[in-house]
Amino acid sequence: MRDFDWGKTRRLAGGRVLREWELVATDKEIEIVPGVKFSAWTYNGRVPGPTLRAREGDLLRIHFANAGTHPHTIHFHGIHPAVMDGTPGIGEEIGGGLIDVGEKFTYEFDAQPFGLHLYHCHASPLAGHIAKGLYGMFIVDPPQGRPHADELVMVQNAFDTNFNDDNEVYAVNTVAFHFMYRPVRVKRGELVRIYLVNIVELDPINSFHIHGNFFHRFPTGTLLSPTEYTDTVIQGQGQRDVLELRFPHTGKYMFHAHKSEFAALGWMGFFEVVE
Repeated sequence: MRDFDWGKTRRLAGGRVLREWELVATDKEIEIVPGVKFSAWTYNGRVPGPTLRAREGDLLRIHFANAGTHPHTIHFHGIHPAVMDGTPGIGEEIGGGLIDVGEKFTYEFDAQPFGLHLYHCHASPLAGHIAKGLYGMFIVDPPQGRPHADELVMVQNAFDTNFNDDNEVYAVNTVAFHFMYRPVRVKRGELVRIYLVNIVELDPINSFHIHGNFFHRFPTGTLLSPTEYTDTVIQGQGQRDVLELRFPHTGKYMFHAHKSEFAALGWMGFFEVVE
């Protein structure tokens, strides 16, 4: 939840920063409820994949290797050349497009615009590759940065455990009910920033609701001024929001999907506010 991968960096001639990552697609069995396993497709052995982070204007290189059992890609949300889009059939002249099993490709583009973005596999069937776990968060900070805060990553996801095109498990960051038993500890009065992404397949919308508080909402994180002050946000698949709030009181405060079915099937947790 507080794990950000800034990549390996070096400064180029002229002072620009180059950031590099290695992402590997692998098949792996993961735990989505204590004692319940799911045969996932992963980036770097985890679902969601690593949270990649950069600053606007950095040059980014993502070295991708497909060590799975199916062809895959990485499609990054943001602004970049078409040949770096991770779309099957585009960029094949330079080795891109659909990356076959055992093959490699390096994506290279500028970090722009600043905001909260997403990356995921774009191989067909798209819904199947996303539902199996091939996705992650991609944050581009504004050049001047954001105010200091306790920053949290929340990826809303779900799992179709019996492959009937209907999700049986819902969560934030993969493990259902995890934050009910291990609350997210934050400090009273400290600025908390939540990077919230919805990547749930098979359901048209998802939501985030917090008890006993309100937050400022920055849609897609591409503006430095909030557009709304509320306690609930609705997201379609692929939609992102940066949320900022402070807790004026100590105690436990629930957060969950404001759709009862999703909450009952795992998408709920607690903040524990301490001095």
